[in-house]
Amino acid sequence: MRCINCGAVYTPNFRLYRCPKCGGLLEIISPIYWAPSGRGVWRYGTMLPVRQGVTLGEGGTPLVESQLGRGIYIKFEGANPTGSFKDRGMALGITVAKNSGADKVVVASTGNTAASAAAYAARAGMTCYVVLPRGNVARGKLMQAALHGAEIVTIDGFFDRALEYVLTYGTKYAYPLNSFNPWRLEGQKTIAFEIFEELGCPDYVVVPVGNAGNISAIWKGFRELHQLGLCRRLPKMVGVQAEGAAPIAKAWQLGLEEPLFLDNPHTVATAIKIGKPINWRKAVAAVQQSDGFFTQVTDGEILKAQRLLAARDGIGAEPAGAASIAALLKLNLSGTVVAVVTGHALKDPDAVEISTREIRNSEELVHMLEK
Repeated sequence: MRCINCGAVYTPNFRLYRCPKCGGLLEIISPIYWAPSGRGVWRYGTMLPVRQGVTLGEGGTPLVESQLGRGIYIKFEGANPTGSFKDRGMALGITVAKNSGADKVVVASTGNTAASAAAYAARAGMTCYVVLPRGNVARGKLMQAALHGAEIVTIDGFFDRALEYVLTYGTKYAYPLNSFNPWRLEGQKTIAFEIFEELGCPDYVVVPVGNAGNISAIWKGFRELHQLGLCRRLPKMVGVQAEGAAPIAKAWQLGLEEPLFLDNPHTVATAIKIGKPINWRKAVAAVQQSDGFFTQVTDGEILKAQRLLAARDGIGAEPAGAASIAALLKLNLSGTVVAVVTGHALKDPDAVEISTREIRNSEELVHMLEK
């Protein structure tokens, strides 16, 4: 394990989440070799710090050639067991928690982490506690956490306050599975491995950014492929934030070295409604090292992209997942581009406006169909 801040190196420890010297984020360093076998996340056991573990069949999600433009592919993470990319991380995270001797886990969440942690904890026979910002979690995700038996705690404020509670108090009594835990992020790098196996190494990978762990995990996956001589030309990473919750993107565009943190983020894309992303250093490093960039999109652009993706490609994305599509539609990216759609539309059904047309008899139906 290595601190990305001060460079201190530590013996692998499932209970070590932050650098004891400087408090910085840690990165997992483990022996790897390329020998895919089986399916899903654990297909890449030789590339992971744990070879096998808890599973609900996560990973192996569709990579769909899009009709939105030439060379565009959609990596649809909504096809995971609980409907988001978080399942990849939870397969690793819950496995590591179990191996560490823990019997309960805790997460702060905008919704998807809670749903995934609750499901995987249930699978492993563990107790799950979730801390949620009251009124800022889509009902579909809240329902999932409840259905899987999580102990749900709500607080006033936004995600960042919930995460502060987990960091300050939760880690003393339960195993934390937010993305400051580097072991969990190892599962999410398998997105890169799946893209590579189907497509090779694309020119760009476009990723929605909330707490900023996923973009760094995907980049780590591509770096490891490069390290093994498999991916000779690395993709440029593009991080996308919603305009009302864009502390990293706005700072990037102004040439600042640190994010412009927000106390009151606002966006329809609740999964990325985060004002103080804990993994910002990892995300910025991923974008800088790959010669990529950050950008921001408006809520209007997100909702338009959500509808267009559904109408043209038949893919239903929650608003946060559609942020990558919104960015694609306004950027002129050449070559092969993969947009990661992070969550399913059913996660946040209230975000979609539904219109119906009433008919009074069969003749009206026939008249409508004949048009």
